[in-house]
Amino acid sequence: MTQDISLSFYKPEHLPELQSFTLKNDDKRFTSLPKEVLAQALSIRDRYPVVILKDDLPVGFFILYTSKETLAPYSNNPFALLLSSLSIHAVHQGKGYAKKAMFQLPSFVSSYFPWCDEIILAVNQLNTRAKHLYMKSGFLDKGRRRIGPIGEHLLLHYFL
Repeated sequence: MTQDISLSFYKPEHLPELQSFTLKNDDKRFTSLPKEVLAQALSIRDRYPVVILKDDLPVGFFILYTSKETLAPYSNNPFALLLSSLSIHAVHQGKGYAKKAMFQLPSFVSSYFPWCDEIILAVNQLNTRAKHLYMKSGFLDKGRRRIGPIGEHLLLHYFL
């Protein structure tokens, strides 16, 4: 099977498609649309917007954070990255794109952030689809929890 999914840092040509993203109603509780977080991510150093591409079409999006201040509530590891705001455009959900992207994430991070030895994320305990995706992708639940805006979050770790 040819690899039709790839990860890319955000480029201006991705913008029209990212602005058209929609989420299914249930997902709106748990994540942000790219158009809600992209401008801020581009304006703040240590935030890296990443686009999930199918061939050359943006189908998903997330942000990697390297700032120690942003990471502080999640980890005291100075070599960790935080993954946040993962979304897959509603019309592309259920096709395995997020899973393929998460399997590519470790090598992507190692290529661009060679100092990084851990990827951390917080997932709402009620977001069972995302929780399942991350666990199948190799993230580990070490029992750490944090209260978020709509309830308890599991802090998951991927060690590089």
